[in-house]
Amino acid sequence: MKPYGNQLNFKKKVSYESKKNSEKISIISIKLIHQISDTINISLLVLIFILLFLSFNSQRKWSNTYKNLSKTRAINNNLIDYISKIEEFYISELESINTYRKTKPEDLIYLDKLPEKKESLFKKNLRSFIEGFSDSKYQRGY
Repeated sequence: MKPYGNQLNFKKKVSYESKKNSEKISIISIKLIHQISDTINISLLVLIFILLFLSFNSQRKWSNTYKNLSKTRAINNNLIDYISKIEEFYISELESINTYRKTKPEDLIYLDKLPEKKESLFKKNLRSFIEGFSDSKYQRGY
């Protein structure tokens, strides 16, 4: 024994074989621990990749759903505009009904039918031909 401060350090005499056995046990236990940790790590990596692909798939589905919802919202906004224009038209029609009064047979004015002037086809063509010369429609060539 060697005194060191207030403590006494005992050196334990360990035989060589027991030391060798404890090293074997510790090496085997360390290998087993490493195998277990490797298996856990690999299984965690596989789980992470599976969840990653599932999240990408759900994100793609959500993006498609959002795109469809955006299109539907745009269509609904257009429909709301059309509905408001139709309502405005009907309201103006309803208001115009009150401004116009209903006619009675006494209110109608009957006009005599004016006789139509019949013009011959020859006179009509001759007049257009003369107008064409005066408008320089028909030009003389070189």
